[in-house]
Amino acid sequence: MGVTAAVLAIDAGNSKSDVAFVGEDGAVLAASRGPGFQPPLTGADAALDVLGDTVRAALDSAPVPIGRVRHVSACLANADFPAEEAELAAALHARAWGRTAEVRNDTFAILRAGVDEPRGVAVVCGAGINCVGMLPDGRTARFPSIGRISGDWGGGSGLAEEAMWWAARAEDGRGEPTALARALPEHFGLASVYALVEALHLGRIPAGRRHELTPVLFAVGAAGDPVARALVDRQADEVVAMATVALDRLGLLDAEVPVLLGGSVLAARHPRLNGRITELLAVKAPRARVHVVAEPPVLGAALLGLDRLGAPAKARDRLRAHYARRP
Repeated sequence: MGVTAAVLAIDAGNSKSDVAFVGEDGAVLAASRGPGFQPPLTGADAALDVLGDTVRAALDSAPVPIGRVRHVSACLANADFPAEEAELAAALHARAWGRTAEVRNDTFAILRAGVDEPRGVAVVCGAGINCVGMLPDGRTARFPSIGRISGDWGGGSGLAEEAMWWAARAEDGRGEPTALARALPEHFGLASVYALVEALHLGRIPAGRRHELTPVLFAVGAAGDPVARALVDRQADEVVAMATVALDRLGLLDAEVPVLLGGSVLAARHPRLNGRITELLAVKAPRARVHVVAEPPVLGAALLGLDRLGAPAKARDRLRAHYARRP
């Protein structure tokens, strides 16, 4: 007959998806990892089909009938507006993976994974950049975070593009000199920025490898290049700007509150980037506690689900302990 799962937790990013079935007591009954969730490229139905394969893969390891899941807590990439969250929640409910379903942007998973209660602000800087804040009473602060048209700057993809812009102008004389003009093409074994631009444009270097330019930018900045350092500093300024606005919207600027950093760029703990973020926030929000989230986001999605069901603290503690034991 199987066991009843309280929560089907889903953390679905652009590059990968994690699912976990969690019991009433916080025990992880089944889990699986699958491909990313990209409805802008595939359409919502096809993206949910791929996610469904990951859900079914988890069920291969435990007897959890889909119909006996109380609540689906899904934190999804590309769910940037409440209207998108509502549409995806309705689509999940229609698939009957659980009796109820709630969808949030995947940044909320990182925030909830890093705090003991749903209170604080998280800034995620991975391929893009996003920021959310939340309070236990349900109030949130958020940004559209869909690119330049919503006022965003930076993230791994944006930094790679900026690095190429400065390198190209340095090489042909339109801009100031920078070591990026040598380091970026050298990373791909090429002799010039011109050759790198051509290779990227013609697809000889796949578009998916452009993210490799971001660590090169940070290395060049760490070596003292003024242009690269300025880009790193601007990224720190953007992180602080988003965090400060979110804190202010929630009335937390003067409170002792966590400001969590997540995503590949911030999790890399570049000394200049993360150090500047801490220094600037100490001025803007003196009592904020800044730290990098090490916990997996699927933990946050599961905790949000247990929050929704009013689970006891010991269930949340057991769940957190499970992921603390994982390598």
